[in-house]
Amino acid sequence: MNTIEIVLFLTAVAGVIGFGIYQGRQALDDSAGKVSGYFLAGRHLTWYLVGFSLIAANISTEQFVGMSGQAAGSLGMAIASYEWMAAVTLVAVAFVFLPKFLKTGIYTVPEFLEYRFDPVSRVVMAIATLSILLGGPIASVIYAGALVISEYYLSVPILGNLVACCWLIGLLSAAYVFLGGLKACAWTDLIWGASLIVGGAIVAYLAFDALGMADPASLVKTAILKDVTVDELAEAGSWERFQLLNAGTAEEGGKLHMVRPLSDTDIPWSALIVGLWIPNIFYWGFNQYIIQRALGSRTLAEGQQGIIFASFLKLIIPFVIVIPGIVAFNLYYEQMALEGGGYAYDTAFPTLLRNLVKPFPWISWFILAALFGAIVSSLASMLNSASTVATMDLWRKISPNASDDNLIRTGRILVIVFVIIATLIAPHLGQFNAIFKYIQEIQGFISPGIIAIFAFGMLVPKAPRFLGWSALLLNAVLYGALKFFLADMISGAGLWYANEIAFLDRMAICLFIVCAYCGTMTLLKPLPEPVVLPVNEDMDMTSSPKVKMLGYGVIAATVVLYIIFW
Repeated sequence: MNTIEIVLFLTAVAGVIGFGIYQGRQALDDSAGKVSGYFLAGRHLTWYLVGFSLIAANISTEQFVGMSGQAAGSLGMAIASYEWMAAVTLVAVAFVFLPKFLKTGIYTVPEFLEYRFDPVSRVVMAIATLSILLGGPIASVIYAGALVISEYYLSVPILGNLVACCWLIGLLSAAYVFLGGLKACAWTDLIWGASLIVGGAIVAYLAFDALGMADPASLVKTAILKDVTVDELAEAGSWERFQLLNAGTAEEGGKLHMVRPLSDTDIPWSALIVGLWIPNIFYWGFNQYIIQRALGSRTLAEGQQGIIFASFLKLIIPFVIVIPGIVAFNLYYEQMALEGGGYAYDTAFPTLLRNLVKPFPWISWFILAALFGAIVSSLASMLNSASTVATMDLWRKISPNASDDNLIRTGRILVIVFVIIATLIAPHLGQFNAIFKYIQEIQGFISPGIIAIFAFGMLVPKAPRFLGWSALLLNAVLYGALKFFLADMISGAGLWYANEIAFLDRMAICLFIVCAYCGTMTLLKPLPEPVVLPVNEDMDMTSSPKVKMLGYGVIAATVVLYIIFW
């Protein structure tokens, strides 16, 4: 490693993390109380902290590695639907879900289920959330971060070893959240979030610059349409080369379309109607790891403004993650090739870093610091959320009279336990060809059920209390059955429109069945009186009309982007 690079890299990482811990320690002495200070930053987060924290928590290396990897593969721009549909989802979260959550004064999403349904529902969702967090996002962030670092420093001891990197990232992140809590995450997210977008833009620029100078004879081998010639590429600029190499209809394998064939096993066009909305609504509306930032908002207006700001940033993300992933394959397909055939698509972004960024230490330190900081910060945020759920939803049930100090101490111990479990799982995620798809698919065990029960809990006043836990368990059984054997039986019998039921379609099937169950039970056994939810009198619930207009603007911009890349 270049001396300049390592000095600037270490200085930046240490400085930002130190600043975050300082801010986090201040929150513990806040007048709102120690528990609120540690788990919800004292409920004092401003809109810019909420917005950047949402983005930094979301676009860690799990996004740069997984999403750019799927873009480099067959999906291309279609994977951007996760980002652009998320922008619309965030608008709904800001004006539909957040007001209800802040009004009740909850610490966790499962806590809402106890108020609306019953204590069993809260415990079931808490256990399910922890199981998915540990085996999915937490482990995948450790793995994806270690993959980037080890790929970048292949010849460096420890840093070039995937398993060693997993433990390094896990332990550093645990120490960070152990000391600072949510406020430390939020303040560092402000810096890392902005740095990630700038760093991603730099990598995108370097990738297109390299594409414009690359040998056309090498590039033409990655063209989707075989009538593209070396002469055409030689006369084309960077953007035109990108279009020539990746053009073609969706059926031909073109990578510049949002809509995929109905037979696609990842994102068929049918998923844009229902299936893709399920992981989006779950992730942004009911995922503790994400919504915890909004729960720490100072006021409803601050929270809504922060979420709408994040939704605008989501529109930019595909241009710094997805498109560079496509270009990575055009440039470095030989380096991504596997000995036994096929390609290691998840190495797309690390390959860009190694080839384009490493030769420039005055730039590489910034990008590396942003990526490493995002790894640590995102992981710390997930660990903080996991410990919040385990402490507030499970431990406080076991020990209802626990003091604030006891709750914080329990949360910190659980952070250590969780990071050890996730770090042991992380190295084994390499067996999955697409880490981003793995993350989305594993959440299917809970996401359709959670969306169904929150929809009925919020919109159907007399939905019976037992729906909370029973719908969650029903969804887990249904999704497991479809994933492991039932989907193959259905498609094998010719009862499906394709040879395989895509995991997003499996989610849609589960959502329809669980909603049908909830509707039937509500008709058969409605509550005699609607449930009265608690009210947090200390929260300013005044909304902002200007923010609502900005939300409409985000939706309009999303429609325009879909028209352009349809």
